[in-house]
Amino acid sequence: MLTKKKTLIAIGFLLIATFILGYSFRSTLIVKSLGFMTRVANPVLPNQSITWSTGAWTTPAGQNAQRPPNIIIILTDDMGFNDVSTYGGGLIKTPHIDALAKDGVRFENGYAGSAVCSPSRAMLLTGRYATRYGFEFTPTPDAMVPILRAMQADDPMPRKMKFTNVHEAHDLPFRSRGLPSAEITLAEELKKAGYRTLHIGKWHLGLDDRLTPNAQGFDESLLMASGLYLPIDSPNVVNARNDFSILDNVQWELFTYAASFNGGPRFEPEGYLTDYYTQEAVKAIEANKSRPFFLYLSHWGVHTPLQALKSDYDALANKISSHQERVYAGMIRAVDRSVGAVMKALKDNGLDDNTLIIFTSDNGGANYIGIPDTNKPYRGWKLTFFEGGTHIPFFMRWPKTLPANLRYANPVSHLDIMPTALAAAGIATSTAKLDGVDLVPYLTGQKSGQPHNQLIWREGHYQAIMHRGWKLQINASSKITRLYNLELDPFEKTDLSLANAAKVQELMALLTLHNEDQAEPLWPSQVEIPIWIDKSLGDAPTLDDDYIYWPN
Repeated sequence: MLTKKKTLIAIGFLLIATFILGYSFRSTLIVKSLGFMTRVANPVLPNQSITWSTGAWTTPAGQNAQRPPNIIIILTDDMGFNDVSTYGGGLIKTPHIDALAKDGVRFENGYAGSAVCSPSRAMLLTGRYATRYGFEFTPTPDAMVPILRAMQADDPMPRKMKFTNVHEAHDLPFRSRGLPSAEITLAEELKKAGYRTLHIGKWHLGLDDRLTPNAQGFDESLLMASGLYLPIDSPNVVNARNDFSILDNVQWELFTYAASFNGGPRFEPEGYLTDYYTQEAVKAIEANKSRPFFLYLSHWGVHTPLQALKSDYDALANKISSHQERVYAGMIRAVDRSVGAVMKALKDNGLDDNTLIIFTSDNGGANYIGIPDTNKPYRGWKLTFFEGGTHIPFFMRWPKTLPANLRYANPVSHLDIMPTALAAAGIATSTAKLDGVDLVPYLTGQKSGQPHNQLIWREGHYQAIMHRGWKLQINASSKITRLYNLELDPFEKTDLSLANAAKVQELMALLTLHNEDQAEPLWPSQVEIPIWIDKSLGDAPTLDDDYIYWPN
């Protein structure tokens, strides 16, 4: 029998051989070999039962005896504005998410910190622009760029990726690319004030020991350790593959079905991933009902790979004919069910009135799912600074304090989540510079005006600024500048950059001033990916279609 060491050496030789063969035959062989190697080197154990710690509340010295509110953030992944029925048509109704709007605040103009997941998550948990501390690009595994290079030969898209060939001195290994430990997170502030802090689901803010959820303020963390919702061959899952997407093809080969708890070994979750996270969130609420807690429920849904629970897929049989859309709708259905289960757990444990719940998505819907209307009525997708990439579902509910059924029109941001939560908990931040603001006074009428005169998005040479109803985008790689008057043109149909050079100059000056106060990226961009603005990857884009280049 081969030892583990000999097995890995053999796999290494197999991988090298496959690389050689892959260029001669088909590049997907490379990815299949990497997936095989990953599964052998990182085994997944059978499911293990999670026991969440229980305890009573001890009032911190110098604080009021009144119990502060529990705080729950429910974050979805790649959920578009139109995926929630309270905002638009969507594929299906989302009654439990809609109930948050009815019972609380519906933000008509809620904005993600970035058009991509990791920087948005960093901003949400710090209240600061991620570029202030060098978190500019999404961490991707070291093997990703070679994989993309190899697979581009098979890519059916007409506009190709650009590779920068950068190996800079300030680069970091993949595990160390994340939220710097010197940054103060919402979890750290709440934990210091006596909250029990709980993380469930996706992290994507670093993997080494200094950057894990447990190292960044969370007492307990049930971590998403890979990306399948269920094993591909499970009788309880329905899969929808998108052969037109390189990312999708990579995911199906490399992802496994895995979780880990508090830094322990990887093990199989129990059931469909969205439902599993929900089940554990309910258990965590029950375990902590006697003390203030912060629960960061960070769903993987509705990110690819497209996998629906079979029962959800079957329930939509007479409503949606497209297989792909029906799978995606099943995934939305599971997220909506999760919100309902969390709300029920709060009510069952007598915690409903004094819990601040914030629901949002990390960015807009992605073009690589091949479904055209996820961000309707807005243009653009995830990875673009068009409204479709950043204008996201955003709700806030706190019956003890916030009015019900309020529609708030002024722009708000993920940056506002940390200061709002800290103020609700009665905590003064120890961070020197927050970019977000406490929204509660604006929502209760104590303050007038807008929380923000401007919001800024930056990813390398691709940048945007929204200032008092105007929005400027610059993209150096495609050499295009765009200017929109969002008050008159919220769907960004008419570019005014040539007709209003003075406004371009004004916004460029503000953007330059902002950039002077930001840090250098902690790791470099290595690839620029073309993103079509008005077509999904399933819509057969051509070289004549409008696009941006997204650097990462």
